[in-house]
Amino acid sequence: MGLHATARDVRRVPAARILPRMPDTRRPLDTLAVTSMLVLCGLWGFQQVAVKLAAHGVSLVMQGAIRSAIAFALLLAWAMLRRIRLFERDGTLVPGLLAGILFGTEFAMIYAGLAHTTAARMVVFLYLAPCLTALGLAWFVPGERLTPLQWSGVAIAFVGIVFAFGDGFSAHGASTWLGDALGIAAAAGWAATTVLIRATSLARAAAAKTLAWQLGVSAPLMLAASLALGEPGIVHLTGTALASLAYQALIVAFASYLMWFWLLTRYLASRLSVFSFATPLYGVAFGHLVLGDPLSPAFLLAAGLVGAGIALVNLRAPHREPG
Repeated sequence: MGLHATARDVRRVPAARILPRMPDTRRPLDTLAVTSMLVLCGLWGFQQVAVKLAAHGVSLVMQGAIRSAIAFALLLAWAMLRRIRLFERDGTLVPGLLAGILFGTEFAMIYAGLAHTTAARMVVFLYLAPCLTALGLAWFVPGERLTPLQWSGVAIAFVGIVFAFGDGFSAHGASTWLGDALGIAAAAGWAATTVLIRATSLARAAAAKTLAWQLGVSAPLMLAASLALGEPGIVHLTGTALASLAYQALIVAFASYLMWFWLLTRYLASRLSVFSFATPLYGVAFGHLVLGDPLSPAFLLAAGLVGAGIALVNLRAPHREPG
């Protein structure tokens, strides 16, 4: 099923069914959604490893600017080939700019924070975002509320993350408070971006246009942040650095985000967001395979807890879900 075709299908839905503040008709998760989210979480989990692999050749925040710029160019080319209109007036100017600013600020804080804290600690704080997203959606978007049983699933999954990265909380050595604070702020930015997309005119915009706003605005924003931080920028473009940047731009920032925004137009965002609890677990696994990071029993325990949490959050309530 192509993204272009599904964007047209979404536009055929009566406006009253997709306007913000109206009863939501997004569906519970099916096999396509679950499979897509597991693949996306794997791709996002490798992102941190890719950043570390390129760090000696390209400064951290500069990597974010480069990946957004490349992905934006790819998106423009793809939209032209598929004849998707990205520049027509549709009421998304203000929320689109805000989404781009939030997106760029979030990633600037993630990349900058990695210079002041460990990857494990960053992931723990960053993945407060699904909980914050669920809270925000329950408050601002009708149809995204969770039952008490599903809230318990969120809590169990979060406990799993704490177990998986517990060693990071007891890390010794240089102070990590600045990086930790940036991770928490980035999590809040991630959650705010998701809520903004669902609660404004972006909810009925094509996925490609939503992504274009975020990539187009975030690229110059992160470039400015890199310069403001005094980063050296591109130091040495090795084959590894080039491959990492290609992965970050083509696979993650372009293809995976386009798929993510498409999923948001069809499924309940609160259910999708909980799957992102699996992303740091993938990151630990890839860190072991690629960087030689050791695995601990906490990871196996966390995997079970996260799986149980996802199962609880995605339990269907037939009397509440749309048919």
